[in-house]
Amino acid sequence: MISKSWFVIKDENTRTFEVVTQSLSENAFSNKVVAMQREGLNITPVLLPVSNRHASKEHISFTGYTREEGLFNRLLQQHAKLMQQKFGEWEE
Repeated sequence: MISKSWFVIKDENTRTFEVVTQSLSENAFSNKVVAMQREGLNITPVLLPVSNRHASKEHISFTGYTREEGLFNRLLQQHAKLMQQKFGEWEE
């Protein structure tokens, strides 16, 4: 039986989180998060199994964190900007 999971990204600096609903595989999500962490973003990934308790993304919450819609896209843009600065330094 293949179980489904909710992909959650938590930003430790702003204490916000988002349940990512894009059609990503677990590997794609993990790879993106690891790449962002390597560039210095202070984020934490969470995989929650879809269950009766977490049947809807609105039921997911974390103590001390607030929900931020668009967090994952904002972090991807921030990561792209960091990568662009890094590669800009390598120009000859």
